[in-house]
Amino acid sequence: MKLLLLPAVVSLTLGLPAPRLQAAGADDQARFLAGLNVDGSPLEPLAREESWQRHAAEFQRAWVDVEERQLGPIRAWMPATLGYIHADPSPLFYLFSGPDMLYAHAFYPNARTYVLCGREPVGENPDVASLSSEKRAAALANLRKSLNAILSYSFFITADMKNDLSATQLSGTLPVMMVFLARAGCRIQGVEFVKLDDAGQFTSGKSRTPGVRVTFTGTAGGAQTLYYFTSDLSNWGIKDNPGFMAFCRGLGQGNALVKAASYLMHLDEFSSARDFLLAGTRNVMQDDSGIPWRFFRQDEWSMGLYGSYPGPIKLFEKHDQPDLHAAFGRDKAGDLPFGVGYQWRPGVSSLIVGTALRSVPRAAAVAEPVDE
Repeated sequence: MKLLLLPAVVSLTLGLPAPRLQAAGADDQARFLAGLNVDGSPLEPLAREESWQRHAAEFQRAWVDVEERQLGPIRAWMPATLGYIHADPSPLFYLFSGPDMLYAHAFYPNARTYVLCGREPVGENPDVASLSSEKRAAALANLRKSLNAILSYSFFITADMKNDLSATQLSGTLPVMMVFLARAGCRIQGVEFVKLDDAGQFTSGKSRTPGVRVTFTGTAGGAQTLYYFTSDLSNWGIKDNPGFMAFCRGLGQGNALVKAASYLMHLDEFSSARDFLLAGTRNVMQDDSGIPWRFFRQDEWSMGLYGSYPGPIKLFEKHDQPDLHAAFGRDKAGDLPFGVGYQWRPGVSSLIVGTALRSVPRAAAVAEPVDE
């Protein structure tokens, strides 16, 4: 009798669909994409796949290199050289950033709010378990490809990024930013897609400014928030769609990071973004592709120049700044132990740091003692 029942039991077992993995949270998704340990999470079975093992090994090798060359030196240099900026919890405005949360967090690890913006779409919340093993392997390989430039040179190559971020199911900027948060040692608490109206307020209605809000626990244990919005930062784009800039102004005075920004704010067509940073920030940290030197008025800004300024790379040679050459020759504040921006090799990189004099506390008048 048992032998007669056995084929039926086997048949029923073989007829069952493969068990579906329990839904994984955003932090588990981020760690999986970043090639980090996901033991004990719903994604643990997928981490046994050969494609993920290869992804984790290759990503780890790349990360060890960028830690040694870039991130470690930045984390040591910032508190030692610019401690007042490093410790500042004010919002960070990183315009023309794309998904570069990697350097936003390295330079400003204590910002409570990060605001990034670019033309690249937000994309979708990654769900690696919903992909077939073949598509999952292809998506991981493409993710590594899309991060190659920033891990090697410190910036995204815009044309390549546009193609890479739309090539697979892991599309848009969100998966990349999640990887950077996970690798920075942060733990993601939640991901929420948001939209802005023209007044810079969150809306559930129609919007021309889509974005995402990622809440996470930072490396110091505090709650932090990352916003990324897709928006055109040209003067015409801001006039036609003012929501993003209105949102930024609503956050009050903050700090700025500008890096590998295609020298857009050297152009009159991007004067609105330039004016916002000059008026709305306490500190601006940038390479030479950001705000031109001539716009930092001596009676309004205290400037620090670090590294060296050999001029732009050939692609942008028309944006050479003779006044910046002169300033580096006259007022250089110190060396730079890492590379940043288009001149990404150490020894030829420049970092320009402006602190608005309006944000520097003035000494209070002290009353003269009165003789009794």
